[in-house]
Amino acid sequence: MTDMATLRQQAAQARAGAAGSTAMSVPRDRPETPEVRFSSQLRAKKVQRDDGMEWYQVEGYASAFEQGYEMYDFYGPYTEIVSTGAADRTLGADPEVVFRFNHAGTPMASTRNSRLELWADAQGLGERAYLNPKRSDVQLLVQAIEDQDVREQSFMFRITSGQWSPDYTEYRIMEFDLERGDVGPVTYGANPHTSIAARSGEFLDLIPSLPPLLAREALSRLTQRGDLSLPPVPPAPQMPARAAAAAASGRSVSMLRTRLLVGLDED
Repeated sequence: MTDMATLRQQAAQARAGAAGSTAMSVPRDRPETPEVRFSSQLRAKKVQRDDGMEWYQVEGYASAFEQGYEMYDFYGPYTEIVSTGAADRTLGADPEVVFRFNHAGTPMASTRNSRLELWADAQGLGERAYLNPKRSDVQLLVQAIEDQDVREQSFMFRITSGQWSPDYTEYRIMEFDLERGDVGPVTYGANPHTSIAARSGEFLDLIPSLPPLLAREALSRLTQRGDLSLPPVPPAPQMPARAAAAAASGRSVSMLRTRLLVGLDED
């Protein structure tokens, strides 16, 4: 089985070969608006705002700057890093962003109604949302946060500037755009996004435990691909002439030894 370090090196070499003399701008097959997830300490509490109403205040960091995480593209694994300052331009443009759980469902807050506040500091992209306590989905989310069943954050954005390292093992996001994106808690963190390329690592981990029927089907489909080549099979070791003759005649060394022992017992 190929180890991860070798996979990363092979993927980097493939990227370099595909790029040639022109540097790649973004990883191949990356979604236009990728979802990137980070561990985050979420906090939820009831507060009273200037409008005299009570709201649930949910606060945390939707991203972490200068912390590498594993990603996959068309060629294989690589490390991605969001640079400090990557959010400065988009936050300065006052983007329209919504807050929701698992990037789905009805938004619970937004920058448009001033119930979602965003900022960037040395740690990462922070957000503070004020949620309506009368909503059942808000109540469930807050309870899950208090029970620590939900402990991760994520954000969706569009890359506007990025750069590969010279050896194509690391991709750095220099700048991103949050306009019409979203932030908020997610059930699971760590897995950057859900494209086929990004989930390659999960697929590799599943291979050893695949049921036989699925494993055979996967092998059959892979052998039909024209872009794969298997490493050459080493030749079988040559048998000594006497052993080869015995094997050819249907006799093995162990069989001959057994017959000799039987003959001695009969005598």
